[in-house]
Amino acid sequence: MAVERVEGAKDEAWLGVDLGTQGVRALLVTGDGTVLGGGTAPLAGNRRPGRHEQDPEGWWRAVCAACREALAGRRGARVGGLAVCGTSGTVLLTDPAGRPVSPALMYDDGRATAEGARARAAGLAVQDGWGLPKALWLLDAHGPGRITHQPDVITARLIGHPVPTDSSHALKTGYDLERAAWPATGLGLPDGALPEVVAPGTRLGEVGARAAEATGVPAGTPVIAGMTDGCAAQIASGALRPGAWNSVLGTTLVLKGAALAPVRDATGVVYNHRAPDGSWLPGGASSVGAGALAAAFPGVDPAAMDRSAAAHEPAGAVIYPLVSPGERFPFLAPRATALVLGEPAGPADRWAALLQGVALTERLCLDYLHHLGAPMDGPLTFTGGGARSPYWNQLRTDILARPSRVPRQTEPALGMAALAAHATTGTPLTDVTDAMVHVGATFTPAPARTARFAEPYTRLLTALTTRGWLPEEVATHARTRLTRDVP
Repeated sequence: MAVERVEGAKDEAWLGVDLGTQGVRALLVTGDGTVLGGGTAPLAGNRRPGRHEQDPEGWWRAVCAACREALAGRRGARVGGLAVCGTSGTVLLTDPAGRPVSPALMYDDGRATAEGARARAAGLAVQDGWGLPKALWLLDAHGPGRITHQPDVITARLIGHPVPTDSSHALKTGYDLERAAWPATGLGLPDGALPEVVAPGTRLGEVGARAAEATGVPAGTPVIAGMTDGCAAQIASGALRPGAWNSVLGTTLVLKGAALAPVRDATGVVYNHRAPDGSWLPGGASSVGAGALAAAFPGVDPAAMDRSAAAHEPAGAVIYPLVSPGERFPFLAPRATALVLGEPAGPADRWAALLQGVALTERLCLDYLHHLGAPMDGPLTFTGGGARSPYWNQLRTDILARPSRVPRQTEPALGMAALAAHATTGTPLTDVTDAMVHVGATFTPAPARTARFAEPYTRLLTALTTRGWLPEEVATHARTRLTRDVP
């Protein structure tokens, strides 16, 4: 009955807003997954080596433009609610009225290494690129302020006053999801620095008159606490039942799954978000990804390069294609650099090696999750820009030795529309995604092709352990699983 309730709301739609790195995307989606309208607007940033800032005022201008474009096609449908996702680990400081008093340090800003060490010395399992170290850096550089996450700026502007943050974004700022509380850090944070936290899917308020005029979103529309962009993409993939996994291949690679209990990892490589229903979303973010292709081959036709790569299986070189220095998952190695074993025979071979290198890393990520005891028996979904390549999807499927699927619509904004529908109708989120998410393509592994990549994978495992980046027990576990897949 709950699913029918969402599907039957043909005159109602939900708005999802995704604050990305390069731009804002808004989607207006009905309960059966029909996209009534979409809008985009670019974002500018200030990038220098080790630094990446954005102006929060630019986020608001882009949200206004993207929402107006998305709502132009609503054809009389009522907007039932909206939710916003943002980049995980992006933080800034705001004053008591919610106005920014610092630039936003983006998720990949690298200035807070000393603050990361300070937080770990205080007993917190955080990485240097997480929100807490960056928040400490901002407090030192700009003075007192309220630690604020990217979507909070937008939801506060929509409602007209400061709002609590959601626990999904608060995770990387040190929030304890199991205790549902900020830890006693001993870091000397000023009074009022830490925001109130609510669960994703909580109603924060309603769109006010001034925001309605700016965005086109009707006044009174419920504003729902969102999640990080990675969790939003997971919702959009429908990978919410225990054992299901979503692999988001964009500039970098993010894997997120569903489990009834947290997946424990003493190293902090794998961390756990909490789903709106109280279950867990374990996963990790690698610095390997399609960004390595863009850096090595600017301006090429990817489809044409894919066709040429098919003649190089396996490639003449094995590559661990880090987009930037340092690795976070499937191992923690802050000083790791891109790794090339052998010499590519030419451009096509190098392109093939990069495609294969991402897939080999993806396999190692799944092997590491299995090593930790994560449930792995559900479906695997591919999303992100990399999933637009049928050749790469099949290659990844073969190297991973497990079936995969690609939804028709994979954007994080869809995930936020689904979360808004769940929160405003009371329909279980899994039922909402069953109705909204539609599979576009499926892929089945070919055992002969899986066998071709056994030797390159073994070489990569050896190289990673020799450099001291990958623990030997993880490599041993990965080799054991390879023996299962390639007898």
